Amino acid sequence: MSRRTLKAAEAIRQVVGMAILTEIQDPRVKDVTVVRVEVSGDMQTAKVYVSVMGDDAKQNLCLKGLKSCAGFLQSKIAKRIDTRYVPHIQFVLDQGVKNQLLISKMLDEEFPRERKDDESADEDSPEPDSEGLSDSEHPVSP
Repeated sequence: MSRRTLKAAEAIRQVVGMAILTEIQDPRVKDVTVVRVEVSGDMQTAKVYVSVMGDDAKQNLCLKGLKSCAGFLQSKIAKRIDTRYVPHIQFVLDQGVKNQLLISKMLDEEFPRERKDDESADEDSPEPDSEGLSDSEHPVSP
């Protein structure tokens, strides 16, 4: 990506994120986080990746609400960025967090953590002083 498209993507992310938080009144659009934005090289389209808390039905409902607000959001973007064309917004559900949780669950099932046993054993044993001397070996100060 060029520097120009990266700057446009960041501006779009900020505008869309703030508009979703403060200005959109659609009850379908809630618990949404704008993760990232990808702008095409010709600045005609912008894919807005969003993360939605909830199950699949809630996520799909939220995406429909966002698609219905796309015109409003494009007008907000037009006021912020100075380009010949305002990018057409496409909302995409970001599966990164969901995939991360799935992989973590699979790893925990495959390799159960034994750290809890190790940590409790470390807490029971007495810790040596910073110099490695026991209480009886400390020199007495006058």
